[in-house]
Amino acid sequence: MVSHSLSRVREPWRHGAPALLDDHTGIQSYRTIWISDTHLGTPGARARALLHFLKYTRSDTLYLVGDIVDGWQLKKRFYWPQEHNEVIQKLLRKARHGTQVIYIPGNHDEAARHYIGFNFGDVAIKEDDIHVTAGGKRLWVVHGDLFDNVIQHARWLAYIGDRAYVVMLRLNRWVNIVRTMLKMPYWSLSQYLKHRVKSAVSFISAFETAMLTEARRRACDGVVCGHIHKPEMRDVDGLLYLNDGDWVESLSALVEHHDGRLELLDWQNAEKTITWHVADPLTPAEPAARA
Repeated sequence: MVSHSLSRVREPWRHGAPALLDDHTGIQSYRTIWISDTHLGTPGARARALLHFLKYTRSDTLYLVGDIVDGWQLKKRFYWPQEHNEVIQKLLRKARHGTQVIYIPGNHDEAARHYIGFNFGDVAIKEDDIHVTAGGKRLWVVHGDLFDNVIQHARWLAYIGDRAYVVMLRLNRWVNIVRTMLKMPYWSLSQYLKHRVKSAVSFISAFETAMLTEARRRACDGVVCGHIHKPEMRDVDGLLYLNDGDWVESLSALVEHHDGRLELLDWQNAEKTITWHVADPLTPAEPAARA
């Protein structure tokens, strides 16, 4: 039954986080992890939090579901701090040490689509993929931009929207600086607008419907995607809609446990509150993550 394969969003830093860890290494272990929309190469990328997530999780398979590096912004202004480089190094290190890393490019890193079918540094580049869970469910994995009418038919509008999103993130950063001073939790302006603005809600609904329709056509039990920066996990008429969110605002990942259960992880503020420290088994000489 689908109801047994889904779990609620877990916030790993609450209610005794160490209980969620692997007993032997202190690392949270999963069968599969999906992350997307990290947008490395932009000031909005939360690389430090992503490094923390990659350090304290491991999996048999790791999917990078598009927009990992933001080629659109890098063309306008080169921005590549050391932490962004460390994320790439961490991903390649995981691949070298046995994690099956599958990279599915999105629209912001579409240049990588020229290399579909190739392997670079033990990372397989694919247009999309079919993942079979431990429970036998077939999940179609794809970034999702090819089902975005704005991207496909009004690319100029997509560039304008991208610029507006960057401005919104800058404004949001100042808002949250003030909220932090007032000891208030993180608040996302873009997520607020997505839930409130009718046209945005309609776009998201149309996107989800298109993704599920294609998943059904491919005889899959559901779809895993990114692109719209809205983490979601729902059963829609017997199909699973699974969006792993982003690493700009929501700091979320989709995971499959070893028994096949699917779960969204919310890593927001985890670095600030997790107090346990362990050595990274992949890099024994690497210093422990900052809490």
